[in-house]
Amino acid sequence: MTAIALAEVPPVPGADPENDLALLFAAGEEGGLEAVYRRWAPLVLSLARQSLGDGAEAEDVTQTVFLAAWRGRGGYSPCRGSLPAWLVGITRRKIADALSARTRRTDVAAAAAARESTRSPDPSYAQDAVLDRVDVTRALHRLPEAQRRVLCLAFYGDLTQTQIAHVTGWPLGTVKSHARRGLLRMERSLVGTRAGERPDERSA
Repeated sequence: MTAIALAEVPPVPGADPENDLALLFAAGEEGGLEAVYRRWAPLVLSLARQSLGDGAEAEDVTQTVFLAAWRGRGGYSPCRGSLPAWLVGITRRKIADALSARTRRTDVAAAAAARESTRSPDPSYAQDAVLDRVDVTRALHRLPEAQRRVLCLAFYGDLTQTQIAHVTGWPLGTVKSHARRGLLRMERSLVGTRAGERPDERSA
């Protein structure tokens, strides 16, 4: 038997509890995700904390890793490698995504600060700032209740998505979905407002 043929021999059920978990997970059996999460979430969380240095962000990444693994379980084969090694690979990609998102947020904040520092003390700017806050408040009130609650907890409560999930009792994926859809709705609403719903105030 060749080395390749040996590598393709699937693990024997019952021979190793971790192999049994991997088989359960790969088959999409009920309880597979929960069992795998209990077994390897500490490993994923530890890696995320070491790389990100932020407990809440590491928890968000950990949730994302296992959701991505479950959705993509069709791409995992127990005979090609261990499940924890596959999870570590996903973890590294999600950590890289989180670091990239952090960099983008930092760049946006720095650019906004730079713009603010170069603005002249024009009285009309103060008026525009007040109008912008009014626009944001109106856009929030136009959102469905769930989306509005998530964004208000994030903006005004300064809560992470994991914390919002704990406060609301909703799954983290639901919180992320409400946040994403709410932000898209607000963006469209604000763009529409500034494109022509209040021309007299902007041109005054």
